[in-house]
Amino acid sequence: MPRIKSAIKRVQIAERNRLRNKATKAMVRALMKKVISLSAAYAANPQQETLQEIQAAMSAAFSRIDKAAKTGRPAQKHSRSS
Repeated sequence: MPRIKSAIKRVQIAERNRLRNKATKAMVRALMKKVISLSAAYAANPQQETLQEIQAAMSAAFSRIDKAAKTGRPAQKHSRSS
């Protein structure tokens, strides 16, 4: 553990950011899995309700990805999902 005050603060900030990044990545992964599973369900049985669910899920996923990218988190997810 560091003894210098600024180094202690830097360690605390790094841990806070690591936990925030971990939560954001987990949420993005979960949203993308939901979109993929809904897409597979729609491919098996095309219905208007399922299509609307896919569009809502994609909107939520892109919104979260864009917010994450804006603050310096996993920006590559947006380009991979297109």
